[in-house]
Amino acid sequence: MTLSKNLEKKIAKKIKRCQLLIEKDSETHFCDDPTEFIVICNAGLSTGLQQEALLAEALQHGPIQQIRFPPGKSYCFLQFTSKASAQAVYSALNGICTLGQDGAVLLLAFCNALPPCQDNDPWCSNALPGGLILVRDFIDEAMENILLETVHCDDSEETDGQLNKTLKHRKVKHFGYEFVYGTNNVDKTKPLERGIPSVCNELWNRLQNLHPELRWHVPDQLTVNQYDPGQGIPPHVDTHSAFDDPILSLSLGSDIVMDFRQPSSGKQVCVDLPARSLLIMGGESRYDWTHGITPRKMDTIPVPNGGLTVRKRRVRVSLTFRRLLQHDRCECQFPRLCDTAQQLAEKQTALLECHAAQVEAQNVHRVYNEIAKHFSDTRHSPWPKVEAFVRSLSAGAVLLDVGCGNGKYLASSECAVMLGCDRSEGLLQVCVDRGFNVLQCDCLAIPFRDESVDACISIAVIHHLATDQRRKQAISEMIRVLRPSGKALIYVWAKNQEANAKKSSYLRQNKHNNKPTMQNDPELTQEASQIVQTENVVVGVTDCTLPVHTNRTQFQHQDLLVPWKLRTNESMEKTTFLRYY
Repeated sequence: MTLSKNLEKKIAKKIKRCQLLIEKDSETHFCDDPTEFIVICNAGLSTGLQQEALLAEALQHGPIQQIRFPPGKSYCFLQFTSKASAQAVYSALNGICTLGQDGAVLLLAFCNALPPCQDNDPWCSNALPGGLILVRDFIDEAMENILLETVHCDDSEETDGQLNKTLKHRKVKHFGYEFVYGTNNVDKTKPLERGIPSVCNELWNRLQNLHPELRWHVPDQLTVNQYDPGQGIPPHVDTHSAFDDPILSLSLGSDIVMDFRQPSSGKQVCVDLPARSLLIMGGESRYDWTHGITPRKMDTIPVPNGGLTVRKRRVRVSLTFRRLLQHDRCECQFPRLCDTAQQLAEKQTALLECHAAQVEAQNVHRVYNEIAKHFSDTRHSPWPKVEAFVRSLSAGAVLLDVGCGNGKYLASSECAVMLGCDRSEGLLQVCVDRGFNVLQCDCLAIPFRDESVDACISIAVIHHLATDQRRKQAISEMIRVLRPSGKALIYVWAKNQEANAKKSSYLRQNKHNNKPTMQNDPELTQEASQIVQTENVVVGVTDCTLPVHTNRTQFQHQDLLVPWKLRTNESMEKTTFLRYY
């Protein structure tokens, strides 16, 4: 197809406008002459463009080396094996291919390089989630055919309308117990007459010979799913308290890509599951990652030379084997997705609601009084963004630092009226010694008139309050004392210390967190996957216990105790104080 000169001019103007926006957004440098790199200027993840659809069009005109879909953007990038291939794709698709939003034609331009690979790119990392093992060619074609004949879903009696709706009309068949989608659990009081076929016994012997190191029990529950092209299953984790570790998934009939996501870090890994392969989900991959299959008819997969291609899906039958837990309680060290941990957390939250003041008195007020001097000595440098906020105040403005600690922000402005308040007598004495204007009070009842200050700051304070209601009350108090045009800055503890696969400075201070994990280095992978053991300590009242955090590690709980170690005498012995967070 050849474009008219008028249409070429219109398209060129549209591309120029897109280029200006993309240059500002991504620092991409465009080129007038052909290169190996092409930008799709008006289509990306935010417009609904699918990698598979784009590759299916582009691969007809030239081999593709890499593809980049920046998260949340309306543009994407392609790298080709040569300038000639890139030019061929440009000529075939620019202003012609209708994969844009609502059928718009794609707008293409050349650039000088691909953007850096994102840490969360599912194909950029070769490392599998911890505890995940993929056994290729676990069975041969003869065994595959026997299993397909044994468990075929054509006579499936699953006819419940709601079940079919939940499963997107996938054919499903259960053995041993019915796996209930929606809860990802089973009813242990209702075993099925149909047990796991005896032909599967050969699989357990084969698995034990291949991986004798696995803690293994013969499964008593099997779910068979038949996926036609275009079907999938949402990201999920099998209920922790229902099933033992590991869970097995045997793929029959077709290859497919399974997506693994770790909510705590934002990491995503794509795992290509060949037909006749066995996927063993154990440890971290079983408990701390969700797994799912995106509904589509083609998968994007890497090819041996480092490029990408698309592969059409065929009918796939998956056999998922599980072993039921008998005691209905999970003891894993991965609380984020654990139903047992969540139930315990809800119980502790209820207790905290009743005894919040006692917990704060014991594990906040008392602790900070005792560690006041040492705490002050380690908290001398203002945070730049907080200091910039304080310095932005106009001359004569009144600022109140709620929970001022040692007063390190009360010296950040010479033109504003700086006031501080705190509950700790020890920290307030440090402020007095430094000549600051401070008073003692509870942040839940600030002794200031309504609309009496121009600005408030509260830095690392509110997370020491034990309930949502008390935290809201503290914020309400700051709003009450602020003038109508006033402004406030609040900083609180972040439970998640890792985002987009990048660790916070808090975690990076632990040298073990800075070691790269590589799939071909079992020692590093095992060390990086270790989960810190926590102990529970009674706080406030006898029935209320909270886990003790291990410093410089990822936080595993919503309500916890963070240690502060202090030498209380001239000896080398340290006393540990536990602060509620």
